[in-house]
Amino acid sequence: MRYNAVSRWLGLSLLFLTVCLMMSGPARAQARKEIVVGTPISMTGMLAMDGQEQLWAYQQAVADLNKKGGIFVKEFGKKLPVKLVAADDESDPGKGVAAMEKLIRVDKVDLFLSGHSTPLTVPQNITADKYKIYYHGTMCILPIWRERKFQWSTIFTFDLDQATDLPYQLWDSLPPSDRIQRPALLMEDSLDGRGFADFFRPHAAKHNYKFVVDEPWAIGAKDYSSQILKFRANNVDAILIFGSNTDCITLVRQMKESGVSAKYLHGWKGTWGSEFWAALGKDAQYVLTDGHWSEYFPYPGAKELGERFTKKFNKQSVSVGMYYALCQVLWKAIENAGTLDSAKVKQAVVNHEFKATVMGDVKYLPDGSAVYLSTANQWWDGKQRLVFPVIKGGWKFKLAPPWEKR
Repeated sequence: MRYNAVSRWLGLSLLFLTVCLMMSGPARAQARKEIVVGTPISMTGMLAMDGQEQLWAYQQAVADLNKKGGIFVKEFGKKLPVKLVAADDESDPGKGVAAMEKLIRVDKVDLFLSGHSTPLTVPQNITADKYKIYYHGTMCILPIWRERKFQWSTIFTFDLDQATDLPYQLWDSLPPSDRIQRPALLMEDSLDGRGFADFFRPHAAKHNYKFVVDEPWAIGAKDYSSQILKFRANNVDAILIFGSNTDCITLVRQMKESGVSAKYLHGWKGTWGSEFWAALGKDAQYVLTDGHWSEYFPYPGAKELGERFTKKFNKQSVSVGMYYALCQVLWKAIENAGTLDSAKVKQAVVNHEFKATVMGDVKYLPDGSAVYLSTANQWWDGKQRLVFPVIKGGWKFKLAPPWEKR
């Protein structure tokens, strides 16, 4: 009798466990109501101008997705909306890590969308590796990202080799009478700036240009008179600069105050934000900028996204499409993975191609990287005119006269 009672007890226990296991799947699916995507982003600090556009693009991509009901996730057997949670990194690497920690510990994010710039994204990638949460990245210099061999991230970023060769191609296109003779290289004293400089120099030599001024410049300085004096002393006629919005604005203002000009000034990172024109007005005329996207691209939704941004902010953007496309890739990868498991979502990105984004077709290599062409634009009457890639009816860049003749 005792044996039979024990047997019945064991049988009931096994039945109970089986029922619990059978019910756990549906219960779990029913409990899951959204996909939480976090982003450490520069809402304040020196990169806030860029961060505003980045956050807007992420928000638009989320809103557009959720209007369609979200992403079908096979693991849960239903569509789930995306909830975007942003944390301010204050344009500071250490605070970027703190923002990541908050998003993980407090907000319980499932996945990450990238922050901005190499000094910020490198420690963010390290944090993602620490917690084994997928970081869907951009805006990190590709050689630096590859060197670190991050395990829990991918990267969608500009082709640095192409970007740093582009100004020389433009110079070579000038008639002999207008050719650049005495260029200067002014690179921010940062991980990004040093990375760019290491590419600019060999390309200059390849095209037979020699820098008469070549030095780093301090981040956040209030006085760039020493650099400007060197421009004057060396009769600089072209300047390639890499720096933040605020530093580039300060430099141009102080160049005008000193009566020092260059017929060609091309900036990376700090001159493409629309706040550059807002701060300088006509003094920004003729300045060339890099860019990450253009509303003139012949890709689905590019024109509409550009018009939406202009309607909202009464200005253009040469970045929001890239960030929007980053989201498009992540949404499709989640759907293809059929789960929110970080490792499996990353696997759905690596070595896969994503068609018809607002950046065109995006193809990730086996190492998890994908690149796009860096654009060139010129400020003219408050608009960023697309110089490269060359399009039908596109803009031919103009050389700047001295300040007193503008």
